[in-house]
Amino acid sequence: MVLTLYSILFLALHLLPGVKNSMVHLNNNGYDGIVIAINPRVPEDEKLIQNIKVREKILLRTYFYSNKVYFRNVSILIPLTWKSKSEYLMPKQESYDQADVIVANPYLKFGDDPYTLQYGQCGEKGQYIHFTPNFLLTNNLPIYGSRGRVFVHEWAHLRWGIFDEYNVDRPFYISRRNTIEATRCSTHITGINVVFKECQGGSCITRPCRRDSQTGLYEAKCTFIPEKSQAAKDSIMFMQSLNSVKEFCTAKTHNTEAPNLQNKMCSSRSTWDVIMDSDDFQNASPMEGTDQPPDPTFSLLKAKQRVVWRLRKYSDIFFLQEDRLFRMNQAAELYLIKIIEKGSLVGMVTFESFATTQNYLTEITGDNAYEKITANLPQEASGGTSICSGLRAGFQAIIHSNQSTSGSEIILLTDGEDDEISSCFEEVKESGAVIHTIALGPSAAKELETLSNMTGGHRFYANKDINGLTDAFSRISSRSGSITQQAIQLESKALSITGKKWINGTVPVDSTIGNDTFFVVTWTIQKPEILLQDPKGTKYETSDFKVDKLNVRSARLQIPGIAETGTWTYSLLNKHANSQMLTVTMTTRARSPTTLPVIATAHMSQSTTHYPSPMIVYAQVSQGFLPVLGINVTATIETEDGHRVILELWDNGAGADTVKNDGVYSRYFTEYHGNGRYSLKVHAQARNNMARLSLKQQQNKALYMPGYVENGKIILNPPRPEVKDDDISEAKVDFSRLTSGGSFTVSGAPPAGSHTHVFPPGKITDLEAKVKEDHIQLSWTAPGNVLDKGKAKSYIIRISMCFLDLRDFDNAALVNTTSLIPKEAGSIENFEFKPEHFKIENGTKFYIAIQAIHGANLTSEVSNIAQATKFIPPQESSAPALGTKIFATSLAIWGLATILSTLN
Repeated sequence: MVLTLYSILFLALHLLPGVKNSMVHLNNNGYDGIVIAINPRVPEDEKLIQNIKVREKILLRTYFYSNKVYFRNVSILIPLTWKSKSEYLMPKQESYDQADVIVANPYLKFGDDPYTLQYGQCGEKGQYIHFTPNFLLTNNLPIYGSRGRVFVHEWAHLRWGIFDEYNVDRPFYISRRNTIEATRCSTHITGINVVFKECQGGSCITRPCRRDSQTGLYEAKCTFIPEKSQAAKDSIMFMQSLNSVKEFCTAKTHNTEAPNLQNKMCSSRSTWDVIMDSDDFQNASPMEGTDQPPDPTFSLLKAKQRVVWRLRKYSDIFFLQEDRLFRMNQAAELYLIKIIEKGSLVGMVTFESFATTQNYLTEITGDNAYEKITANLPQEASGGTSICSGLRAGFQAIIHSNQSTSGSEIILLTDGEDDEISSCFEEVKESGAVIHTIALGPSAAKELETLSNMTGGHRFYANKDINGLTDAFSRISSRSGSITQQAIQLESKALSITGKKWINGTVPVDSTIGNDTFFVVTWTIQKPEILLQDPKGTKYETSDFKVDKLNVRSARLQIPGIAETGTWTYSLLNKHANSQMLTVTMTTRARSPTTLPVIATAHMSQSTTHYPSPMIVYAQVSQGFLPVLGINVTATIETEDGHRVILELWDNGAGADTVKNDGVYSRYFTEYHGNGRYSLKVHAQARNNMARLSLKQQQNKALYMPGYVENGKIILNPPRPEVKDDDISEAKVDFSRLTSGGSFTVSGAPPAGSHTHVFPPGKITDLEAKVKEDHIQLSWTAPGNVLDKGKAKSYIIRISMCFLDLRDFDNAALVNTTSLIPKEAGSIENFEFKPEHFKIENGTKFYIAIQAIHGANLTSEVSNIAQATKFIPPQESSAPALGTKIFATSLAIWGLATILSTLN
């Protein structure tokens, strides 16, 4: 008989942002379960709700040609900081961190551009859409177009994983017809290319764009201004603001040449082709009749006090062998002391073949409250497992405490098998509770994660030491969007220390954090000697640490006031003669309610995979909505048998990484080590003040239009707020963040230790080319021998003067690459060659693409197609001004400069 773990049920209302588990589903062509959540930092404003409810009826009624889908019902999540009203209902699984649309102020207030946080591969869903209150409250029609079109633009990013068809960094390209074109889709959208030359008062004079002597393209300040009146119907992913634009580009109208993210990420496929391949459209059929679909139904939801219930079960044999009972209690105690938010209601149920309520809901207000709960932590383990019995007891205990199960959170921990979990799936769905599961060891019930998946909860796997449990508990924090309330993990280490030996370490504390800071040490045999020192030299010794009365072998210190900024050092002495396991944990919160802390979140691209499908590790590091760049991010992936893989994650815009310098660090994971559960942990750290905040405009956003050509005149829109630099470097002290990325499940993998060559080198997506005299110079980021790991065996480079030849790679001419030796993955490759059998003269265009070869002769996908043009600039001549008057209601010279700097 397999004996099982005691479990804890926590009912809570908030989680850290991370893996998206959207509750949206398509039913009979109608989308149900859309959640729009208002950030708690947004001031209460009834007009904001009315604009979402009333004006957005038109927005959400938008549906696409072929009448395939529409929006049926929408929930608006009201923040806890707003007043309660009788019409507000209790949420179920809806929460800010899992919302499809968030309404929040822009950080540093440099624009109201609607955008979608999207960093997956082609066809993969995004994370969320971000609208600012100002965007929803202001008439933005001239700038962005109707809210309906804006929403469709962003929904396409979020739901169907397609990308923008413009490129702010490369606004022009040379077409195969040897014309300079604005980067767009479709090319049927017309306009003019001008440079704003002189501005006085409310008007400006323009001149024609000149060609850059190096690139042959238009100069940097050249701007494409579209005609207000257009015949083109596509594309929503380029310029949704035009009245005529109502469709996506299809295979017939798609511009495969444009150097935009859609072509890069989706191998030059049209947006409509990708959409039609999505699960939504594969399962949808045209709607009957000609009537418009009904208006969406809106529900207003507002959570109340956070309710957390712990449901736990322990295994007798399991803990005798692994000494995990102490570790389980250590982690549970740490959660109550330093992670759960003050004011939360917490209860606990233990179960084996039957369930026992150890604590009804208790409000966490201080030491007395959590000590009341920890006093009932089990001191011995028993056998039997009935997870459904534990869940039912938890539901009853919540109701007994006059609370609703809707929106409550349950933390379910178990190491035992239970093949009857499915018997209570319907009860769980009806309860409206969110269930987070922690599988302890390899024998935990195989259907455990289904409970998390169906309720929008997190899923974790913890193996041998307390740190896996502590990491999981640390991730289960506020779901309200109140980042300043969330516990932030700075250190989490498990150290096997030999007898009579010291171990030393450092933890940086940066200027965004320091409130409610805890330093915790646990041990397995004997309490160690502890020495902790802050950056100013203040020392804390063993006697300063509080030891728990329950003898769970842990000692903790709450740093008085705000923790000093700088590097903290610690030393531990194992006083016992034998080796023992010591763990060090340090957590904190935001320095103040007005200080947005740097946070890190992580997840895998999928929660389950079948070999040989590769997965991607994602980690996002940000302060508010600003990406944090230039830091070191590493992922640790651990299997059920303790095998660990360490991956350095990259933000270089190559391989698994979609966009360079967006604060999302990623890497392929292919080193499978058998089947079962795997856990993910990510460590983000900055050293030597290398971190910086990026103010570069967000990718995947509705395009801001500076103006239009109307009746032969350029009419300007209001200028955007000024942003002086793309990047701002801040001299921060070093920082460190640790976060759990949850667990994922692998099936179909070969036995551990067996190696098969199934993964080719990664696709090169950033190939660049230029002509220098009679040579062509290439540069790209090196892929690996296996996707983005190792070194490729060799490269195949092909060249043609015909773009279509490179679409069918084998039709193009080979380039001699015998002298080209591949570098390590992630390195910058440079290669120069003289095209054979081609005459280079002014205006000659070349198209080049590349493949990488694996040692077992597996080939990568064909790279993006790079273009190189021989351009000899003509003699300089003065171009007469067009004399076009630009009228604006309140245009100033600084405003025009802002527009130009934003566009270039």
